Amino acid sequence: MKNYTRRRVVRTIGAAAAGALICPTLAFDKPSEIRTRKIKSSGEDLPIVGLGTWQSFDAQNNTELRKQLTEVLVKMNANGGSVIDSSPMYGSSEKVVGDLTSQLKTKDSFFYATKVWTSGKQTGIDQMNQSMQKMQRSTMDLIQIHNLVDWKTHMATLNDMKNKGLIRYWGITHYTDSSHDSLAKIIKDEKPDFAQFNYSIRGRHAEKFLLNTAKENGCAVIINGPFEGGSLFRTTRGKKLPEWCADLGINSWAQYFLKYILGEEAVNCVIPGTSKPHHVVDNMMAGHGRLPDAKERAKMVNYLNDL
Repeated sequence: MKNYTRRRVVRTIGAAAAGALICPTLAFDKPSEIRTRKIKSSGEDLPIVGLGTWQSFDAQNNTELRKQLTEVLVKMNANGGSVIDSSPMYGSSEKVVGDLTSQLKTKDSFFYATKVWTSGKQTGIDQMNQSMQKMQRSTMDLIQIHNLVDWKTHMATLNDMKNKGLIRYWGITHYTDSSHDSLAKIIKDEKPDFAQFNYSIRGRHAEKFLLNTAKENGCAVIINGPFEGGSLFRTTRGKKLPEWCADLGINSWAQYFLKYILGEEAVNCVIPGTSKPHHVVDNMMAGHGRLPDAKERAKMVNYLNDL
């Protein structure tokens, strides 16, 4: 396979969707629908690729960036995505998400997720109310306890909110390997609907026990940090994809990294962040077509390690 930049690959994908002629090594048939996996606690189907908003949606009042981010949301949704993950920790991201989605006809087709990131019962309640106002939601699909801050206090509040119909699901999050023991224990003891944590093709600590713990206890999984803060792209810059990627419908390194994660059946959704419309299209394509099996995933790890 030729060595294509991510931008060039996405342009080629767009041309293919429009019926243009493209290089045979990149040609593929886009499936009509993105893959989904069921949320264990409800049986609801969730598209397997979503959107993170850390840094990328902290647009403040930048008009041009807000227009660009609107295009990101439109293209994500047009390609089957629904999950938008935010947090009060992410600057203006919650408000930007609320402002932009409220102007879209498809606003109610998104799955809105945010977090509580503070200590104390009333402070947590106030923050969650503010998040719902900023995101312009009368009910929130998912509120998660960010990095397990004061998790016992917020867990009680979230269960009460779920019973009252103010939220549909509650969950816990973290982003470090050192948190995995704590996450696993809470999953076993408290049965949250969701757990969000770090996992990538090079950062595979979650494979030791956490993914299996979630699966065994009926906990849906959202993955953050799939690109390791962009370091995976620095590793592969200027490197070509192996020819066998065509069998998996992989047309970019982003899809390579995401499809590795999604090949793990315990994962419900991965949330790469981006502010660029062509990148969100590229990311969403990882949720279409065939996913790698265990043998193919091992092959993917070995190829990356040998670069």
